[in-house]
Amino acid sequence: MKKKSDIGKRPEIKLEVWKVNGTYWKFFKEHYYLDLKHPPAAEYFVGVVNGELVAHVAVCPLFTAKAYRATRLVVMPEWQGAGVGTAFLNEVMQYHLEGNGRCGHKYHTFFHTSHPQLCGYLRNSEKWVQTGAMLFGANKKRSNASIVKTGKKENGITGCGYGGHFRAVQSFKYLGK
Repeated sequence: MKKKSDIGKRPEIKLEVWKVNGTYWKFFKEHYYLDLKHPPAAEYFVGVVNGELVAHVAVCPLFTAKAYRATRLVVMPEWQGAGVGTAFLNEVMQYHLEGNGRCGHKYHTFFHTSHPQLCGYLRNSEKWVQTGAMLFGANKKRSNASIVKTGKKENGITGCGYGGHFRAVQSFKYLGK
């Protein structure tokens, strides 16, 4: 019989973090909300519990800002809410802050998300600070016009654009332990 103090406690989950190559993305892609190419110069990490892939994140250099940028965080649906995603994200961010990432830089990592529960966790964690919030989508036409204008000057790009997704995006910076 369980003791009253054990009721409501989560079972302990042993999470392993593996540095992998980009080929692992195929296991997580269907659970990601955007369809983008692999980020350039990214390092890839997966979270594993008892041999099962449970989480993925890519970390890219953002050396112009003396930082890294984490992207493509996916936690498998059956593992969401168990705390493995945030534990995994924190461990990978700490790894980079300690100088174990690309080029050995001890840089902070920036991360953007639109997931309400993840935003709540990051906002209330002492390990993270919120750096921005855009509560509506960007104007894709304006982005396209800017790219076309720049392209005509430099290399003849005739169109594309970012934004227009109409989702709230919040920005965070990992501060560490």
